[in-house]
Amino acid sequence: MRPLLKVILPILILALGFGVFRLLVATKPEQASPQVEERIWRVDVDPVELLRAAPQLELYGRVETPDLLRATASASAWVTEVLVQDGDFVAAGDLLLRLDKRDFEPRIDQVKAEIADLEAQIASEKNRFETDRLALEQEQRLLELAQDAVARQQRLKTQQVGAEQALDDAKRTEAQQQLTVTSREMSIADHPSRLRGLEARLASAKARLAELNLEFERATLRAPYNGIITSVEVTAGDQVTKGETLARLYATESLQVRARIPAPYQDELIEAVKQGLPLSATAPIGAESLALRFDRLAGEADPSGVDALFELEGDPSLVRLGQLLSVYLERPIREAVVAVPFRAVYGGDRLYLVKEGRMQGVDVESLGTRIGADGEERLLVRSDQLAAGDALVTTHMPNAIEGLRVAIVGAEPGNSGPEPRPKPDVAAAKSGTAESPN
Repeated sequence: MRPLLKVILPILILALGFGVFRLLVATKPEQASPQVEERIWRVDVDPVELLRAAPQLELYGRVETPDLLRATASASAWVTEVLVQDGDFVAAGDLLLRLDKRDFEPRIDQVKAEIADLEAQIASEKNRFETDRLALEQEQRLLELAQDAVARQQRLKTQQVGAEQALDDAKRTEAQQQLTVTSREMSIADHPSRLRGLEARLASAKARLAELNLEFERATLRAPYNGIITSVEVTAGDQVTKGETLARLYATESLQVRARIPAPYQDELIEAVKQGLPLSATAPIGAESLALRFDRLAGEADPSGVDALFELEGDPSLVRLGQLLSVYLERPIREAVVAVPFRAVYGGDRLYLVKEGRMQGVDVESLGTRIGADGEERLLVRSDQLAAGDALVTTHMPNAIEGLRVAIVGAEPGNSGPEPRPKPDVAAAKSGTAESPN
């Protein structure tokens, strides 16, 4: 009996334990299965507004001028007075510096004396001509008398009443008188040549006097136009030589900006120039904005692009020669474009809209950038899938995907539309070329 009990008792204990386990399993409370809730991301949106706007091309320009004046000394002299310094604004006619007049006056007086001497020689030559002309008439009469005397002595000799010596004396007198007449005629014939020589020397002396007077006039340096002094090379008491640089200045009205147009935009700019489209630009300088106007393309280009030259339409006193500027060139106007903040753009060509509480991706064409009146730079894009009033997601989300559930910040519960907010003005800082299309 006891051996049987040892076998049955463990079996009964196991059966009892299994029964209790089944009872506990059958009577345990049921728990509801966990519900996975989809996360909702809160985003800011802007309403899409279709605009007629011109993309801007940011360039880097340098202020230069074709009229950089190098004022030099007109002659060797001493500097007596310097009235300007580097950076001074000067008006046309303002005195810059003076050279010592005593270095000019003696040479001028010397040439004046030479001119007076030549004028006296010319007057003497004219008097001599008149004297020679009158003397020639008398000498020709004397020659005729000498010839008559020779003829008379020859007749007397033929009649054998004249002496041979008298005939020889008469012929000698005739030859001497003929020589005198010939000499006088040569003197009269040379008169025009002598007169032209003296007049040429006089003209040369007068030209020299004019040159010296001009040098003396330029000894007092004055500004030829409104400009800015860039450097002063001398001071009072310096001795300078002819051609030595004294000061440098440039005309404020001749300033221009040279900027490189990148090669990808070169054809677009050239085509706009051919069509006669006005191309304007702006250059921010601190709190000011300098207006520029496209003038022409440079004569040379290279693979990186071509230089464009812009004239200043704003106040030229805002810039200095050699200054580097950021230039925003107005490109041709585009229709039905949208100005979006850079944080709303993914991969350079994709935006997200809110449709029925979820994000919907839209592929767009990037046209360029533009700085609005608020000073914020925005990207101009275009797509047929964008319509006015669409809710554009402006919160940049690193996990942005198609269909992501979102809620608009500030929207009423159950409303997935955007809260009305003013659209930043993307008009040009200068002329306002961005507007809603009709």
